[in-house]
Amino acid sequence: MRSKVPFAGVVTWLALACCGCGSTIGSGTTTGSGGTTGSGGTTGTAGTSGDAGTSGSAGTTGAAGTTGVAGTIGTAGTTGAAGTAGTTGAAGRGGSTGAAGRGGSTGTAGSTGAAGMITADGGVTVDCTTTFPTGGMTYTGTNVNGMADGLNYGIWTNGSGGSITVFPSAHAFSATWNNSMDFLAHVGLDFNTPKVYTAYGTIQAEFVESKTGTSGGFSSIGMYGWMHSPCIEWYINEDSFSTLAPRGSVTAVIDGATYYLTTSQTTGTGGANACEAGHTGGWTNITSTRMGGHQCGIVTVSDHFAAWAAQGWSLGTVASVHINVEVGGGSGSIQFPVANVTTTSK
Repeated sequence: MRSKVPFAGVVTWLALACCGCGSTIGSGTTTGSGGTTGSGGTTGTAGTSGDAGTSGSAGTTGAAGTTGVAGTIGTAGTTGAAGTAGTTGAAGRGGSTGAAGRGGSTGTAGSTGAAGMITADGGVTVDCTTTFPTGGMTYTGTNVNGMADGLNYGIWTNGSGGSITVFPSAHAFSATWNNSMDFLAHVGLDFNTPKVYTAYGTIQAEFVESKTGTSGGFSSIGMYGWMHSPCIEWYINEDSFSTLAPRGSVTAVIDGATYYLTTSQTTGTGGANACEAGHTGGWTNITSTRMGGHQCGIVTVSDHFAAWAAQGWSLGTVASVHINVEVGGGSGSIQFPVANVTTTSK
C-alpha cells in the first residue's frame, strides 16, 4: 500500500506539467498541442497504474491473512490437546486402576481363591490343592479305633471290613472297602464327657477329598457323630458317590451354602454301641444335606446344631464329631489330604 501513493502523485504532477506545456505552446497551434494531449495517451500508461492493480498483489498482503496462520497459533488450541492430558486423567489411569483394572483383577484373584484357598469367617483356611501325605500307618478290620496326630480314627462295619490309613504328623486319612456292606471310616474328635454343643464354642472342620470306585446302595461323605440323652445319630452330607440325600422342605443357609434339614426315627444295633450306656431301642437321625456336593470346604458344625435347635428339635450332649465316609457296599476308596476338626472351647 505504501508504494501506491507516491506513484499516483508523480502521475498527477506530470499531467499538470503537460497541461502547462499545452497552453504555453501557443494558441494557434493549440490543436497541435492537442496532439500532445495524445501524450495524455501516455496517461494511458497511467493505465499501467493498473499495475497498481498489481498492487492488488498487495492483496497478497492478504497473505498476511496467512498471518491467520497465526490462527495456527490457534494450534495453540491444540494445546487444548493438553486437554487430552485431561483424558489421561479420567479414562486412562483413573478408570483402569479403579473400576476395571485392579478391582476386577482382584475379583479374579477371588476366583483363584475359590480354586485354591478357602477361608472361613474365623480365619481358618483350607488349601484345596493339598496333596496326600506319605508314610502313614494302615489298619484293617471290622471295628478299629485309635488316635493319630491328636485326632481319633476308626472303622465300623457290619460286613467283611476294610482298611484305614492315618498319619502321625498330618490331619489326613484314606480308606478302602470291598463289598463290606455298611462301612464307615472316620477321623475326628471323641469327647469322654459329652457336653451341650454350645459348651464347645465354634466346632469347625476342614476337608479335602477325592474318591474312586463304587459305594453300593448309598453313600455319605462329610460330617458324622452321636449325641447322648436323647440318643441322636447326626450327619452333615457334603458329598456322595451318587445322589445327595435325604432332602426335605426345611432349608438353612450355612457357610454360604443351602442345606436341607431332616429328622427321622430309626432302629438297629448301632445305637446300642454309640449312645449312652444302657441305651435300648431306637434313636433319632438328624441330617443336613448340602444342595450341591463339593470336595473341598470348611464346615461350621456348631452352626448346623444351632439350625437344628431352631427347628425345635431336641439335641443331646455331643459325644463325637468326625469327618466321615459311609458306603453301603461296592468296592472303592477315598483319600482325605486334609481332615481336621477343631473347637474353640473344650
